[in-house]
Amino acid sequence: MLSPAQLQGAFTALVTPFSADGSQVDFDALAALVEAQIQGGISGLVPCGTTGESPTLTDAEQVAVIRRTVEVAKGRVPVIAGTGSFSTAKTIAASKAALEAGADGVMIVMPYYNKPTQAGLVQHVLEVAAAIPKAPVVLYNIPGRSSIDLGVEATVTIFERASNVIGIKDATGNVVRCQHVLNRLGDRVSVLSGDDSLTLPMMASGARGVISVTSNLYPKEVSEVCKLANAGSFVEARAKHLALVPVHDVMFIESNPAPIKAALALRGRMNASVRGPLVPATDETRAKVLATIDRYEGRA
Repeated sequence: MLSPAQLQGAFTALVTPFSADGSQVDFDALAALVEAQIQGGISGLVPCGTTGESPTLTDAEQVAVIRRTVEVAKGRVPVIAGTGSFSTAKTIAASKAALEAGADGVMIVMPYYNKPTQAGLVQHVLEVAAAIPKAPVVLYNIPGRSSIDLGVEATVTIFERASNVIGIKDATGNVVRCQHVLNRLGDRVSVLSGDDSLTLPMMASGARGVISVTSNLYPKEVSEVCKLANAGSFVEARAKHLALVPVHDVMFIESNPAPIKAALALRGRMNASVRGPLVPATDETRAKVLATIDRYEGRA
């Protein structure tokens, strides 16, 4: 089982490629994406998270996406599958299915929509962790999408009571939160930034990496920032991170993953299609994405 110390570097929050009309998963494009990530030096893969449009995937599609990711990865990097939902029972079932499909661990988002209390969040995570005791669990705290914020005390309680919970994707946008969690838990937890633009600030506070959207397009470049920061080479890491900031920013001018899929489509990697209720990036956004990645690549 992965330890917190092994949960470091750049992990890609994989998009799920679809056919042009969005009706089918494009498994050929998925396989090519996964291989490109590994060749780019990525540290791990996270299929079926928010960026993978997991709420729009059927149960069968989710398992198939995870299985294909595992097959292409061939053990070269860990696969941490997104399996969280607003239901404890469904999260347990999805987590078991992901592990049966070959995932090395699971990432569970805090239950959205039904707004449990902090005690409810603790109970939810502990029940999921107990149901898969031999598998590593990564928490995903993203209040902007779930409307729930897993507080520091609840986080500490979970880590004290569930030994297989090893990390947290922190998408609170709050570097201070990262510091408080690390002050309380130290090496017991691996914190990964959930916001590309905050990767370096969070790593300067002790986070070990990022679960990245941008690395779908630039795995090598995002990985380099994390590797340099983990090696203590912050001057070089800062230069590379700052160069990426405009790219990170443009990936979120519309709801993720529409902009990153637009970027991948512009580079011929896959269709730009997303599933409702999302819509593809507007022409204006596509133009901004193209101009930004052209500048970053030195084409403009």
